[in-house]
Amino acid sequence: MTDTPVVPPTEPAPTEHTDSVGQTAVEEIPDHPARQDSEEYVKSRVEMNKLAPLSPTVSGLLLDGTGGTQDHHGGSLWAWSGDNVETGEPFMVKNLVGIEWSAQWCADPAKVNLLRQNAALFYAMFPNSAAALGIVELLATPITDAAGVAAWTDSICNAGVPLPATHHTGEITSGGHAGVHNYPTPVAEIEFFKHADFTLWVPDENGQPMAVTPVSPRGSGDGTVEVQWAHPNSAYHAAKETAHAAGERFTLPPGHQASIAAFANQTPVTPLPPPASTPEPPLVP
Repeated sequence: MTDTPVVPPTEPAPTEHTDSVGQTAVEEIPDHPARQDSEEYVKSRVEMNKLAPLSPTVSGLLLDGTGGTQDHHGGSLWAWSGDNVETGEPFMVKNLVGIEWSAQWCADPAKVNLLRQNAALFYAMFPNSAAALGIVELLATPITDAAGVAAWTDSICNAGVPLPATHHTGEITSGGHAGVHNYPTPVAEIEFFKHADFTLWVPDENGQPMAVTPVSPRGSGDGTVEVQWAHPNSAYHAAKETAHAAGERFTLPPGHQASIAAFANQTPVTPLPPPASTPEPPLVP
């Protein structure tokens, strides 16, 4: 995926094209030239690819070891532990929000400047990290126009969240993971921290995907699940929306096929036998 801040042309007049966003939303937006890698974007991608595998937290949580890491415009803020770029371990936190490349044309520079200020507060604690990343000037320059927004959008302060391709743009219906571009982020990101033996995405009776989570702690024996997301073509989508509109959770009982599928890979815990009773010694008369 290649991203660059390209200014929409004025000659000839822009046409209209259809841009499919995720699985259900469709936008009609002005056409734009083919994206090319901006200099800032190339630098961000190189830096991210260098840092990601060296970070125990990032590689352990976000990467799946299959390679093919893509850079997500998710509000990345990279630094080194102890602010020591020589011996510290690189790590990443996220800014308040990330800016997708295609969203920059509606971005208010004053609001993007608040993201810069937030990042500047973070890097005030990691000045050596900011210097090593080459972002000191970027952090110190107020964002007041489209050029400033573009520079921020493709910088390592925004465009450097590493994700495997399937977690970035994948779709459940094609046998992949739930990419953050196609499913609600609060649901798609469950994949990164759930137990490996719990199945988040399960099919309904017609094969449409839905995401479910347990309603009770692990080991409780409660097989009830809550529907977090359901494909719009699934009957469960309308049922979930109705329940939420009434201020209620939409759950499925333990015997439901979705509940069974969600817990299918978990090994039942065999309760320990009760301790053998010790006979009372006979009373001495």
